Amino acid sequence: MTGEDSTREAIMDATFRALATHGYADLTIQAIADEFDKSKSLIHYHFDSKADLMVAFMAHLLEGFIDEVEAGADADPRDRLRRMTEIVVCGLGGDEETRDFHTALLGMRAQSPFDADLQDQLVENDRLIRGVIADVVREGIDAGQFREVDPERYAALFRSAIEGAQSHDVILGDDAPTEEAVAGIESYLIDDLLVADGADESAGGETES
Repeated sequence: MTGEDSTREAIMDATFRALATHGYADLTIQAIADEFDKSKSLIHYHFDSKADLMVAFMAHLLEGFIDEVEAGADADPRDRLRRMTEIVVCGLGGDEETRDFHTALLGMRAQSPFDADLQDQLVENDRLIRGVIADVVREGIDAGQFREVDPERYAALFRSAIEGAQSHDVILGDDAPTEEAVAGIESYLIDDLLVADGADESAGGETES
């Protein structure tokens, strides 16, 4: 990693922390600089504005998400979909900072209809994530683990379900039925809808009767 790449990575990390602390509406370059161990002017050197930084940050999140999913590339397709569900709905840590960050993301998404550049990046993120999901589904179909479905249509449904569960968790807080939503996605959208009759129930090799 070059020095410039390292600086941009540090700015992305500072942006994550600032978003979790302040939310999107109250986020400023100064708030990000307060989380950054170098000068505020360095942030301005790399990004012309908060809007420019937010677009780059959404692209950064996409890269991180794909890296996390690909880290489990050796797992079977069913487990990869389950992993995506956990990452999107609960985050990697499942802690208070994660929920605060998801709250900030919801605020950012709500502003996208009024910010064409941000909306374009969110559209691109969505397109690429649905592509990853569709590829996993194709892999499962080719392996005989999943029944024949339209991968793109399934990806749109699955993506909407996990994003909706994440938003529900933010909006309702501790009263959100997040555990039930995750269990429902795994049961109805993965096991009941997608898994082929006779496919392995688990890594232990149990099969459906």
